[in-house]
Amino acid sequence: MTVMTDLKQLYEIDDSLWLEETIFLLKTKQFNELDLDNLIEELEALGKSDFNKVKSLLRQIIIHLLLLQYWTKESERNQKHWRGEIQTFRFDLNNNLTTNFQNKLNQELESIYQNAVKFVKIKTDLKDFPIKCPYTLEQILEENYY
Repeated sequence: MTVMTDLKQLYEIDDSLWLEETIFLLKTKQFNELDLDNLIEELEALGKSDFNKVKSLLRQIIIHLLLLQYWTKESERNQKHWRGEIQTFRFDLNNNLTTNFQNKLNQELESIYQNAVKFVKIKTDLKDFPIKCPYTLEQILEENYY
């Protein structure tokens, strides 16, 4: 059996060991021995996972901005907590944000906003929210905004 066939089989059996072997092959520049099909699949999955993480953080920020702005009945009791959550999510988002992710978030901002609104409607029983996202991505990321 060739090394590549062994790597493909290893991927099915022990993906952690497959990763170690793949890293070794990359470091030693043994590119012809790589299991490219599974390497590409793993890199694509990694990119999707990282982007889903920043999308989730952005959605959480928007949820808490909406709670602060619209749930006045609970605002006095919860606003410090919500502001703290916004700050924490902003730190995490900014630590994971790349230029590419920022561009993608701008493209998906309305969709992310709609998901945030759905959650807030369920949590609060409030009905009236702006149809379009009232915040720009720059505002959402701005440490001192709201």
